[in-house]
Amino acid sequence: MIASTHRGTRLPRPRRTGIRALAVPCWLLGLLLFVLAASAVSGPASAQSMPTADRAGDLQLGAGFVFAKSNYNFDPIHLLGGAAYVDFARRPHWGGEFIFHQAKDSADATVYERTYEIGPRFFLHRGRLVPYAKVLYGRGVYNFHANIANVAYNMYTGGAGFDFAIRPSINIRADYEYQTWMGFPITNLHPNVFTLGVAYHFHE
Repeated sequence: MIASTHRGTRLPRPRRTGIRALAVPCWLLGLLLFVLAASAVSGPASAQSMPTADRAGDLQLGAGFVFAKSNYNFDPIHLLGGAAYVDFARRPHWGGEFIFHQAKDSADATVYERTYEIGPRFFLHRGRLVPYAKVLYGRGVYNFHANIANVAYNMYTGGAGFDFAIRPSINIRADYEYQTWMGFPITNLHPNVFTLGVAYHFHE
């Protein structure tokens, strides 16, 4: 049990996460359904944008700046930091992503949130623009005020964004994630995480 915090309150023991708390927000389900519907009308032309049939796959490595809004004891926390990500795809619209975030409280540098996430990613090609949606699972680490505790929690994430090719080997990215940290004290933690990044794309 964590004895005290920078907000001056005591925390109860983490409670078990119920089935309702694991439910994905309705807006996120709507977003994923919209992207899937868009793929149905995209036609075969977009499938030719990534000719993976004659190569091992499509890979990009990126890094970016993180701007996040979280909460602790129901008080808002604004965080700044960085991210690194890897995307790999062997099919025209489906692939996987691994992403790492590290962001500190802008008002208290001893408080930070660190996440490791992995999962599938669905994307479309629209010329230089590549919109996508993703569902990730991973581990989040919360470092409390003055380093009084450093605790890890399982988490799941829904997100969306887009890549834009400024050159064949360089993509810029705008990414949004809605995270759910399960079992966080008092209530599940739900950070909103924005990432602006740039990636090197290994192209043919």
